[in-house]
Order: sequence, then C-alpha cells, then structure tokens
Amino acid sequence: MSSCLPIQIFIVNGKKSSSRSQPAIGLKQTPKTRPTIFGTLAKDKHPAGDPRRQSVGPQMTALCHMFQRAGDGYGTLPVVDENDALIFQDGNLLAGSVEALIQHLVPTPHYYPDRTYIFAFLLSSRLFIRPHNLLREVCQVCVFQQNLADEHKVNKDALGKFGPNIIQLLSEWTEMFPYDFRDERMMKHLKEITQKVVRIYPDLRKEVGMVMHDLITRLSGLQKYEELLSKINSEAAQRLTNIVPTTDIVQVCPTPLDLAQQLTHIELERLTHVGPEEFVQAFAKENEMETNYSDMKKTSNLEAYVQWFNRLSYLVATEICMHLKKKHRVKTIEYFSHVAKECFNLGNFNSLMAIIAGMNMSPVTRLKKTWAKVNTQTFDILEHQMDPSNNFNSYRSTLKAALWRSEGAVEDRERIVIPFFSLLVKDLYFLNEGCANRLPNGHINFEKFWQLAKQITEFITWKQVECPFERQNHVLNYLLVNPVFTENSLALASFECEQPENSFEKERHKYLKSEAGL
Repeated sequence: MSSCLPIQIFIVNGKKSSSRSQPAIGLKQTPKTRPTIFGTLAKDKHPAGDPRRQSVGPQMTALCHMFQRAGDGYGTLPVVDENDALIFQDGNLLAGSVEALIQHLVPTPHYYPDRTYIFAFLLSSRLFIRPHNLLREVCQVCVFQQNLADEHKVNKDALGKFGPNIIQLLSEWTEMFPYDFRDERMMKHLKEITQKVVRIYPDLRKEVGMVMHDLITRLSGLQKYEELLSKINSEAAQRLTNIVPTTDIVQVCPTPLDLAQQLTHIELERLTHVGPEEFVQAFAKENEMETNYSDMKKTSNLEAYVQWFNRLSYLVATEICMHLKKKHRVKTIEYFSHVAKECFNLGNFNSLMAIIAGMNMSPVTRLKKTWAKVNTQTFDILEHQMDPSNNFNSYRSTLKAALWRSEGAVEDRERIVIPFFSLLVKDLYFLNEGCANRLPNGHINFEKFWQLAKQITEFITWKQVECPFERQNHVLNYLLVNPVFTENSLALASFECEQPENSFEKERHKYLKSEAGL
C-alpha cells in the first residue's frame, strides 16, 4: 500500500456521508463559554443530502505527500488509492487507516471534527500510537497543510478559522485526557503549536492561556489526589502493626444511612480520578501496539479504585469476625445489611456489592450459629438484586432504572449513579476481546471503538456528580485506614468465633495456627 496518497471517503450501501461521521455516544451537554466535548453540540441545521455539507471535510493530503511538497506548498495529487480511504456506512465511520483517521481529526479553516469523533479517536488511538507521537503528527499536519513553516509568509486571512479551530481541538484534548499531558513530550508539542498559533493570531493569547491554566489545574489536582492516596496507604500500613481492635464501625457510625453517605464520598472521589483512557490502557497488549508496553500501562487510578472495593469487602468481614460474642456478630451483620440497603437507595452499587462480597467471604458464611440468629430478609433481597446469574440481569435492570432517575433528577442526591465497577471493567474487557482492533485489510475497526467510547462516556457522566452529603472525617478516616484482617487472619478469627466443624476445617485451623506461630 502506498502511504503517500490522499484520503478518500468511500460510501457503503450507496448513502452519502455527512460531515457528522459518527453516531451519538450519549454525552451530556451543558452550554459553556468555550465549547468542549461536554459543551453544546450544535443541532444539525443541514440535512445529510444538503450539498453545503459535502464541502466540509478533513484535509485530504497524506503526511508523506506533505513532506514532498514543492516550496510553494502545492502540487498535483496522485490518483486515490482505496487503501487510504475512510469507510462509511449510513453516515457512520466504520474503518480507515491510522493515517486517514489522524487526518480526519485535524481541523482546517472550514472543517472541525465532530466532538464525538474526537473523543472516540483520542480514547482508542493509543492502542496504535502513543499520545505524544499522535500530537506530534497532528502538529506536523497543521504546519504542512496550512503552510505554517515560514511564519513570515503566512496569510492570516487565508487561514481563516484555522487558528481558533486548532486551539479548540487542543482544548478538547486537554479537558478529556489531561493525564496524557503529564508526559513532558506532550507538553513540549502543546507549547510549540500554541506559541506558533498565537504569533499568527495574537487575539487567541487569552484563549491559549485559559487552556494552559485549566490543564495545570487538573494535573495539580491529580497530583494532590495521588499524594493523599499515598498518605492513606502509608497510614493504613502502619496501623497493621497494631491490629487489636479497640472500637468497631457501629460505634464510630451508628446510623446505616450516614455510613452509606460516607461510602459514597469515597466512591465518587475515587471514581472522579479514573481517567477514561485507563480502561483502554488496561487492555493494551504488548504484541498489538506500535508502542512501548510499559509506557502504556498507566492505570494507577483504576487500580486504586479496584483496591478500594477489596478493602471495603475485607473491612466488612473483619468487623464481623473480630467479635467473639455471637450477639455482636449478629448485630454487625444486620447493621451492614441496612448499610447495603441505603447504598442501594442512593445508587451506590459499588459499595453495595463490596458489602455483599464481604458478607459472602467464607470466614463469614461458615458462621452458621451466628447466621441462624440473623434477620436476613433485607440481605436476601439485596443478594437477589445483585445476583450474578444471567450476566447480572437483575442488577443491569436496576442500573437502568437508576440512570432514568438520574436523568430526570431535581436533587443532587438523585443524580448519583455509582456502577459496580468490576462489572463495568469486565464488560469493556469482553467488548475489547470480542472484536478485532483491525480488519483483515489492516484498517482500524472503528465500529468497535464507537462502542467503547459510548460505554465510557456513560462512565464520564457518572463521575461528574459531586457528593451532596456532609463529610464526617472521623468516619472517613476509619473506613480508609483502620486495620483489616488478611485472608489468613480472617480465617483464624472465624475459627475463634465458631470452632471447626469437620476434618477439613480442623486441618486448616491447625495449619493457620502453625503459620501464625500460635
């Protein structure tokens, strides 16, 4: 395939493509002074068949052809090769080469890519090209396509809206994927292209300043969050040296609703800092990427969120098994059942599932004498709601109802939707594994990436909600740093609560005591 050919748009099923080259992917829109992917998407004022629309399209010159241009920047283009095409069906972009997709991203004086395409491409392109290389190529396309190499010869009037358009694209990128710009190479390319644009368009200096200020603010917030996480983990590790319980969660927070609200604080804080690109990077495979594998696997915030789920499950099991008196264990189980119910009512399904998982851990479920005294009505209902059978069908129906409530919410608390995070990751994983990234002809399977983008934009909507509940720092501190038993410690504590009943349990108890030096 010749890589020096222009891009051509091919139509499938005989229908013409419009400048809107992709399906809607469910972005919530609110008016802003500077439109972004969360800003208002303009209504389609021209029907698909309107000839005015056909004049708006991405630049058609391949990168290598740009580098071969004569001094005046113009030359005769060769005949179109099908291998360099973007493939559309019913107006939706289905596939194309990496180079064609990159050029479809870059604005011109008369063209600006649909914001849903910007998000979908920036999200998934990292499977094929590192973000800093992508931004470098975008800058090169801009320089050569608009003849910006010699700024003294630039005709600003001829450039028209190119300056505002490229700054808008960079604004979208920094807002949706700010973590990309922790890479010094990204910042270098960003500063170079914005400085070049400002020299041509001095009136855009303020706009560029806003973009840089907002980006630095986001990166600073991320750094503070990661420092806080490190501090919390360090304190929790120190407390493990003194794991003898002196109080319990019922004493710290007697009201189940209060605990559910504090759990929601933690969930939303963790959720907020998970970058959408972390899902794609978590699924990246070394042999599929034209990148350095370790450079891609930046998923620390996603991993921290999964670790929080595991901690909460172990905290629940610890709080139950640390009580030697049966009546206290019964009280604690019923307390967590009511906390789980309040989480369900709030739309906090991640904490709900973590609590259920903790109560279903074997050191807890084996306490038959304890469970015989428990009123399990609430817990049984919640277990049914989160039943994993039929691919969590019951939970998925409940989630849809919560989304419906959120969309029509008047109060902030009704807007909360915190999904069962591990299932969300699982769904994205199977979507990624079930569809090839490339078609047999080597083109990018963009239909798959629309689906990834659609699901992840729902996640973005969920994480934008601010927690409306008052913070109770003593409760939050207990939840985050109070010591929890390890798996072996939980088993030992469970055997102390109710003695081993069969030969398997007796052998395990003996082994665990030996391992612990008891």
